[in-house]
Amino acid sequence: MMEQAAVQTERTSTRTFRRMSSFDRTIITGVVLLTSVFPVELFSTAPPPPRGSDGQYSGKQGQVVVVKVPHQEEVTEVKGTILNRTVPFFREYRRGEVPGYVGLIGIDMQDEPGTHELAVVVTKGEEVKHLSYNVLVTKEKFNIEHLTLPKDKVDLDDKAVTRWKAEQEQVKQALVENSASRLWRSSFVEPVSGKRTGIFGSVRVMNGQPRNPHNGEDIGAPLGTEVATTNDGVVRLTVDHFFSGKGIFVDHGLGFYSMYFHLSEVLVKEGDLVKAGQVIGKVGATGRATGPHLHWGVKLNGARVNPYALLDLPFSSAAASGMPPASASSAASPVSAGAISAKQ
Repeated sequence: MMEQAAVQTERTSTRTFRRMSSFDRTIITGVVLLTSVFPVELFSTAPPPPRGSDGQYSGKQGQVVVVKVPHQEEVTEVKGTILNRTVPFFREYRRGEVPGYVGLIGIDMQDEPGTHELAVVVTKGEEVKHLSYNVLVTKEKFNIEHLTLPKDKVDLDDKAVTRWKAEQEQVKQALVENSASRLWRSSFVEPVSGKRTGIFGSVRVMNGQPRNPHNGEDIGAPLGTEVATTNDGVVRLTVDHFFSGKGIFVDHGLGFYSMYFHLSEVLVKEGDLVKAGQVIGKVGATGRATGPHLHWGVKLNGARVNPYALLDLPFSSAAASGMPPASASSAASPVSAGAISAKQ
């Protein structure tokens, strides 16, 4: 009896399949094949990790946050995303710590205060793991500077505006592709010693007109003082621009760039490999500046950060394990006297 029922069921299924259109049969066959090749990935219903479930970090506007993903084994790639910016991670070994991958989050000077998610994807061959961290961005109190400058240094004519826009595009194109590997090593160095005469993040009011915040640090020094690169890298671009004068852009890899402006001399050329502390130029007052000084700027994965935050990063051989995210606590107090960059 049971055998007859089974035979009847099979005949019914066969008749039903025959009644289907060729299109329906093609769809079903395709789904069966796909599920055999991609049994998990195609129909995975695993929910994403709860936001912030893997850790909490914090930092002020303009600072750098160090995030570590513990992982004993080598993986193919570790990459994060926060505030529409990509954060590449690199393998880091530190004595007394669990091996893992480290990412540097640049918090832009104008990032919105509040809690933002850092979504991290760990890829090992065909295996993919998702992690979620919360990053609390806190507001930094930036200075307000009132400056009085010659009119032609503040109000640009049409010719100057056209030149400025072309120069901006030149920089954008030169820095569009980041070096895929980490070029910098160990500690960072201050490029020149002197008074801080233009403070990072300062809101400048020029001749009564509010301008964009100052996106670097101005360091006053005598004309011709040697300027060193803050860390290992490759010279990506050398320029002589309207605002920044003679300048150098150094690519340190993984989306990290340092800039050196208003130089009197440029001593390197595009494509040169440079080492931390190597002299690459000399202090000047080229471009739109009121006196000899170095404008030192840093961009980290597109975020404008305080260059002095680099000096606090825990990557020197003597750095203690378990250090918290870096801050700019070692930076000197603001100095009002001296030369400045007169930028828009």
